Amino acid sequence: GNWVLVWSVISLAHTARGCPNKCLCHTASKTADCKNRGFTEVPARLPPEIQILQLQNNRIWRINQNAFTATPLLKILDLSNNSLSSVAPGAFQKLRYLQVLNLTRNLIHYIENKTFSFLPHLKELDLSSNSIIRLPETFGNSTGNITLLSVKHNKLQKMERILLESLPNLKVVLFKDNPWQCNCNIFGLKLWLESFLYRGGISDGIICSAPGIRKGKDLLKVPYELFGACPLRTAHVHPASGHHQGFEHRSSLKHSHHGELGDSGRGSCEPKPKPRPVSLRHAIATVVITGVVCGVVCLMMLAAAVYGCAYAAITAKYHKEHLAPARQHGTPKEKEPLESSLA
Repeated sequence: GNWVLVWSVISLAHTARGCPNKCLCHTASKTADCKNRGFTEVPARLPPEIQILQLQNNRIWRINQNAFTATPLLKILDLSNNSLSSVAPGAFQKLRYLQVLNLTRNLIHYIENKTFSFLPHLKELDLSSNSIIRLPETFGNSTGNITLLSVKHNKLQKMERILLESLPNLKVVLFKDNPWQCNCNIFGLKLWLESFLYRGGISDGIICSAPGIRKGKDLLKVPYELFGACPLRTAHVHPASGHHQGFEHRSSLKHSHHGELGDSGRGSCEPKPKPRPVSLRHAIATVVITGVVCGVVCLMMLAAAVYGCAYAAITAKYHKEHLAPARQHGTPKEKEPLESSLA
């Protein structure tokens, strides 16, 4: 009888503190352990003072706008190994103290612009092992304190340089196992990555998946010359939607012109072949002019040489014919004064 009384008191205390039935709430560590419980949504009635919420290994498929309004002090939120296919922008915006957000091993395809707005203390954002094909140009307002970003094991073909530049405190970025397209669209990312590593950042690097000639190559080792025909474009000028349409358009271009362009890898980036032929024409013109000048100089030198030889031959002939007999006649006369002067 006493045990029943004790148990009812404990369960009342749990209820009063607001711990969901299937979860374990630890007061000392301020943790709510709700993992492996078959949840399909973020449970309601969580204790407002918790700082760690473990929701991994459930079947959560959506996050409502007000899912975390009751737990404003969360520092660590683990939603790994669930069934999320998208994350509504603003879903996390009440979590002003959130430092670690783990969204690994879900089914997320897109991250929309400003999905993680108003998380000023967010330091670690782990998006690995999803199906993400597109990242936005910004994760949101006041996300500048992120120090670790992982996008490994996704379906990314490119990533906006402007997104990375909006995260000035990044120390670690993980890119592994994505089908990176090493064409014009990735040029900005290459420049950013070189600068990031130079500043002491840590990264696992970007390995190209396409085009075929660059498959398996490290992006950092792809020479700049191969991006020579890339148009200079600034990503932030275009609105996001138009930008993505442009990307689709470029993809269709790649397929339609594949035969003409071969495997150069420039098909998907609207190649502008004008700059190269112009420089080529300049180069050819320079070579031709140089050739002509050299030719003229050589001809002049040849003419001078020929003229010099002819002149020398004529002079020699003249000396031989006219001066030699005179010398013979004049030798005795010339010798006498020499002898007399010697005497």
